[in-house]
This record gives sequence, structure tokens and C-alpha cells, in this order.
Amino acid sequence: MAEEFADVVLFNGIIETLDPETPRTTAMAVRGGLIQALGERAEELRGPETLTVDLDGAFVMPGLMDVHNHHMIAGQMDLFELDAPPTLDLDGFLAAIAAYAAGLQPDEWVVGGSWGSGLMNEMNSADALARLDAATGGRPALLKDDSKHNRWANSRALELAGIGAATPDPAGGQILRDESGAATGVLIEAGGVIVEQTLASLQPVSTGQMAQAAARGIEILHSYGVTGFQDAAASLPLMRALKQLDDDGELHAWAVSSMQANDFIFGTQPLGEGIIAHREETRSRHHRPDFIKIFLDGVPPAGTAAFIEPYLPVAGFPECHCGGTTMDPAELEEWLMSTAARGISAKIHCTGDASVRLVLDTVEKVRAAGYTEPKYHIAHGQFVHPDDIGRFAQLDVTADISPSLWFPGVISEAIAAVLPAERASQMQPNRSLLDAGARIAGGSDWPVSVSPNAWEGIYGLVTRQDPTGQFPGTLWKEQAITLDEAVRIYTTASAEAMGLDDVTGSLVPGKSADFIVLTDNPHDVPVDEVRYISARQTWFAGGKVYDAAAPESAPTEAEKANT
Repeated sequence: MAEEFADVVLFNGIIETLDPETPRTTAMAVRGGLIQALGERAEELRGPETLTVDLDGAFVMPGLMDVHNHHMIAGQMDLFELDAPPTLDLDGFLAAIAAYAAGLQPDEWVVGGSWGSGLMNEMNSADALARLDAATGGRPALLKDDSKHNRWANSRALELAGIGAATPDPAGGQILRDESGAATGVLIEAGGVIVEQTLASLQPVSTGQMAQAAARGIEILHSYGVTGFQDAAASLPLMRALKQLDDDGELHAWAVSSMQANDFIFGTQPLGEGIIAHREETRSRHHRPDFIKIFLDGVPPAGTAAFIEPYLPVAGFPECHCGGTTMDPAELEEWLMSTAARGISAKIHCTGDASVRLVLDTVEKVRAAGYTEPKYHIAHGQFVHPDDIGRFAQLDVTADISPSLWFPGVISEAIAAVLPAERASQMQPNRSLLDAGARIAGGSDWPVSVSPNAWEGIYGLVTRQDPTGQFPGTLWKEQAITLDEAVRIYTTASAEAMGLDDVTGSLVPGKSADFIVLTDNPHDVPVDEVRYISARQTWFAGGKVYDAAAPESAPTEAEKANT
């Protein structure tokens, strides 16, 4: 019967399903945005109006998942902000600022980034502040570092925010000062929120701009083959923008939001219960606001990550400094217990081994209380004490990793400057976690990372080397994993971690037709070439949303109808 014919049939390909029942096939039929059939049965479903696609031997696999990114911020940077690479030295960064500022109105803010964490000490001076003032030409400026946790503001921005020599450090942050006590513009963690809020009040971002930025971020994700992601620190305006995009038929990806329970970085409102109260009104077919986000510590280069053993005695750190957590054990337990009772999961930012342990201790209590369904992500978790490796699987806690934050590069070099060498080199124990039965899910933390390129992340997981070739060496090579394991980290494991495995993550009849056509078969090329693999096409819900060969990759109206 005509109504049984497929909308699309793809054939003559190598289709890796990541489903153990049918690991590989050569054809796939799609109807109503869902996978209808595989193999010979798929080819039988061609009708007179079926779009047929000859893959000509190309390799096809499920769309990639990104369990940790900030897609709207990335889109905003691409459309509206300075977007400089964090590898620039101070002279190069100031030159980039000057060139960008020259195109702005006299009172328009200079915003964006990113400056490398290793530049913090060089920036922390009156001379550097004067150079920033000159580069911005009198305009207020607020620039993010590569971790997006810390800021550099110029004199005009400090003045507008009311920050002076007598301004006390805010809770959870620090205003760095020179020998005379004057603020240098370097703002650690919550220190930057003061200026972020000033920027938001004087130069607010409209809902339309936010939706435009979110859509642009998703468009870029499509170009890397990503069809599902979790925004790791969603604000209420962003959640509303995603709902609006979906209602308008313009959200061509599975989006999971992590509602901010606390915030020492972005300066957004509301937080905690204030944002949770709006959870269900922002839910839509493709948008699932199912997690809270807790920032439990900061980042190692700033001395704000919480460690069991002390940092090096570097300038600016107190004696025997271990960092600390943003919440005490009782407060974290209250958050996880109260949200678990409502079926809300949690993504928890931890970059030191002490914060990782606190999460595991708290989840152990939550599980013991009978809450087995909520999902828990330890986000980043670069450092895990050996005694805690096995607890991830025991407690069903996902290790949310972002390889670009730990393979050799500017961030690992900045971490090596503040931790003893034997500890700094032992980041991301992925082999040990997998061997202990843990689930590892792959994220980019884009735009903290330069791009959301999962194939560079996969290369890093397999080789423990920098895929760009800019930074030599191998970081803790004993923790390398296999290619198959790395691919699953960015597909099936991430879908499970986000609670999307009921609809996507593998190519199985009945699931959403989310898949990518690759430039190469990753199993047929030398491992050194894996980092160069890219998406020729990206399909979401049976519609093509990216085509590298097309000048315009936006979906057609016919393709939109399938979603």
C-alpha cells in the first residue's frame, strides 16, 4: 500500500547501527522522521514518491551526541562577539581586541574572548589594564578566559559596575588587585558576575537574539555531525528560546537543558527553584529540561578546584591551599535529595578530586534512599582519586568528559603550573573507569573548547595526544581507550546519559532517523587520520540539516515536514 512506502531510502552504503542485533547493514528506510526498516526490507519500501539516496559506498552511523556544551554562548560568540583563539599571547590578544573594537560604536561593549588561562598573572597588573583600556578605545570591555570561569574587565567596565579599591570580594569569587590595592580587571569566578550583570542591564540580549544565537549554535553543531546535545548551564531565557524554536519547527536536534541551581560565572537569573518552577512550560517535543546544574568547584589554574591534597605554593595561593567546594555536604545533599524526589537529574561541575568524592558520597545517600532513576553526571572530573574509580559504576554515575580540556594544550599547561607534576599528568583516567564498568559520555564544553569536533576528541581518547599537532607529547598514555569505545562515548553512552536512548543514539527501527554520512570509514583509516574525519551530511528526524557540498545547509520545507 502507498501509505507504507518510505519517505527516504538510502542504499549501497556501509551503515553502522551501533545496535548489537543488526550491527551493520547496507540500506535504511525512513518514514515520518523515524527509521522504518533496515537492509533488504528497506529497499523494498521504495515507492513512486520515495526519495532514494545512493550512498555509493559511504560510511553512515548514528548522529553524534554532545553531552556537555554551551551552544547558545557559542552561537552568540559567532554572531555578536569577539572570538579569538586562546593560544594567543597577550600582545596578540590585545591586537585582536583593538581590531574588533574599531568596528563598534563609541559606547558599545567589547565582549567575547578567549584569553588563555596561562596569561592570568601577566594580565594582573596596572600596566596590562592600561593596555586593555587603550585597545578598547574607551569602550567598556568584558573578556572571558578559555575556561569561561574568569573575566578580564577594563577600567570603564569596572567603573560602570561600581568596582573600586574598596569593593569587597563577592562570595565565591575574587577581584584581583595590584600592590596599591587597585583592581587590575582580572576577576575570578563570581568576581566577574558583578560586571556580567552590569553588561546585561546596559546592553541586554533580546529573546530574538538569544533564539538566533541558539539556532546558530545548533547549525554549527550540525556541521560537525551532532544531532543531540546537553546544554550544561541553561538559563530560563535560553530554555524559552529552545521551546519557541521547537514550536516554530526550527529545533532540528534533541536538546537537554541543565537548569542552573547556582551560578558563579554567568550572572543569570532566576536560579535554583526559580528556574525549576518554569521547567514544564518550556518542555517540548525535542527539548527536555530534565537536569539541574550545580557548580561544585571552579578550575585548577585559578586555584578554585577542590583537591584532597594541596596545590603547589604558587604566587597568590594561600599556604597549603586545596581549594574548596561551593556547597557544604549538607547543602549538596539537600539539592540532590529534593530534586531526585521530583525526578530531576543533575549535572555537577567537578574539576578537583575532592569535589568528585563529595558528589559520589552524596549520590550514595540518594541511591540508598531509593532514588534509582535520576541520572548523575560528574562533569569534567579530570582528577579522580584511585579509591573512587570503582564507585562510578557502583552508583550509576556518568563520567562526563571533554577531551579538549585535558589532552596536551593551553589548559593542561596551565594546570601543570599549579599542581605537582605527578598529579598534573594524571588527568582523565578513562581506561580505568571503563575497566571498572563506568559509563563515560563525551562532551566538547564548546566554546571553552575551540570547536565541538567529536573526531578530534575521539582521536585524543585513543592516542592521548593533541589532535591539532600544536602541543607535543602524550598525556598518561596508559589511559588510552579503543576506537570502538571512543565512538560509543559520543553516541550510545551519551544518549543513555542524557536520557535520550529511547529516541536516538543508535539506528534501530522506531527511533528517530538521526544519522551522519562521513568522509571516511573510521575503521578503515590509520588512527592518525581519525582526527580529520568530518561529516559530509547530517540528517535529523529524516531531514537533511547539513550538506558539506551545498552552499546552504538549512533544511528545505519538505525536510522540515519530516520533523
